[in-house]
Amino acid sequence: MTTARIDARFAQLKTEGRAGFVPYVMAGDPSWDQALAILRGLPAAGADLIELGLAFSDPMAEGPTIQKAALRGLDAGMTMARTLDLVRAFREGDDQTPMILMGYLNPVESYGYDAFARDAAEAGVDGLIMVDCPPEEAAPLVAALDAVDVSLIRLATPTSDDARLQVIARGTSGFIYYVSVAGVTGVKEAQADAVAPAVARVRKAAGLPVAVGFGVRTPERAAEIARVSDAVVAGSVFVDEVAQALADGADPVERLLSKVRTLADAVRGARTPETV
Repeated sequence: MTTARIDARFAQLKTEGRAGFVPYVMAGDPSWDQALAILRGLPAAGADLIELGLAFSDPMAEGPTIQKAALRGLDAGMTMARTLDLVRAFREGDDQTPMILMGYLNPVESYGYDAFARDAAEAGVDGLIMVDCPPEEAAPLVAALDAVDVSLIRLATPTSDDARLQVIARGTSGFIYYVSVAGVTGVKEAQADAVAPAVARVRKAAGLPVAVGFGVRTPERAAEIARVSDAVVAGSVFVDEVAQALADGADPVERLLSKVRTLADAVRGARTPETV
């Protein structure tokens, strides 16, 4: 049920005694070619895993930043098939970095669960986060993904009580994504003192690594979260760099990758003796 690349990467991180860094970028933003250049540059910039957003017209959990990125992706002609082509192209040069698709159920359901799972696995996808697919309705999707060893990665939130965490853990593999703030992406900041006990509770319930996202925008915040979690996810801060680069007439690829390096370095150094 668990994809080997995800397990191997978290095992490596544990051996190294550090948290992982997981940048989120939007498929096709601002173009297919530039999105591929971004993906290819992420591992060298410090990405341990990659989250690739599925461009969708109604991303209900996203704030304005990622909403606009999704629209740019759609304007660039992104479809599910072209997104999987993007993953295939990335895999031509990288067969180690776990690739997680994050998005909403409508495009996957339209594609067909079995067909999507088959094509995603063939393309090199390791995991899937479906923001609007509750566990009670996930059985057909879980079955399709399990058949091809792609992980379904569920979300836990500050409002997930112990009973709900048991439900969330069933059928989940790879890791749990802990949403650190109530609300949409890119609006509030994560607070390490609130995140730490929640991560411990989620980890105990699921027996899986816990990645923390929503509300991580600065190196300082990324380092704080890295000290209390298994991985740190950041997205809106990078998508903002694309938008600003476009407004400035600058190169969005290098602008984004430079920002990734800054946060990745903070995560990698968060547990050194000088910073603990």
